[in-house]
Amino acid sequence: MVMETTKPAAKDASSAETRRRILNAAEVLFVAHGFDGTSMRMLTSQAGVNLASVNYHFGSKEELIRAVFRRRLSELNRARLEALAQVEQDADGAPLRPSRIVDAYFGTALRMAADVQGGGHLFMRLLGRTQTEPHEFVRRFLAEEHGPCVERFLAALYRALPDVPKAEILWRFQFMIGAMSYAIAGPYELQQVAGPFDDDNPERLVGRLMSFLLGGLRAPLGSC
Repeated sequence: MVMETTKPAAKDASSAETRRRILNAAEVLFVAHGFDGTSMRMLTSQAGVNLASVNYHFGSKEELIRAVFRRRLSELNRARLEALAQVEQDADGAPLRPSRIVDAYFGTALRMAADVQGGGHLFMRLLGRTQTEPHEFVRRFLAEEHGPCVERFLAALYRALPDVPKAEILWRFQFMIGAMSYAIAGPYELQQVAGPFDDDNPERLVGRLMSFLLGGLRAPLGSC
């Protein structure tokens, strides 16, 4: 007697595809309308599923938001830490160059933001929106997810810049996060005033913004 083995596999594949469609739809809608502005009705319509499917896979809107971020955030933080480990390996015990630390953290994110085909660009726009449109639950969740990664990079910057007060490094890191968030979100407000930019290719953003970030990191200490 031959046992039937294809149906469970097909069911698992169908369930995984439904979950993927819900996550993709949520990502698009959260970028366009924000977390509070995205209704479950909008989500089910965009994903082509019913409410029961959303509840089955995620249970609540908050769990869905967590899943949307975790899907790519774990990959981003892993890539950042791998890049930092490579910088440390290349240094072979010598002091790290601050520019390479900044590139490992911010450059890695910007390169993800340039990935239009693979979904990285959309996700980074969503991540940027959380900085420009605060949502307490989301920001608290992201702080927990980012925490270990950020601590590693701050420690590396403290060692690389021993003459710069830690408080100053913290502020400059915060300024860099803000600059990256607004840059990824796009210059839409400024375009309303100045008109369309000649070149808004996401792939060009890496060089433009990295130059700006490094300039800020290297700026002379203020008198405050």
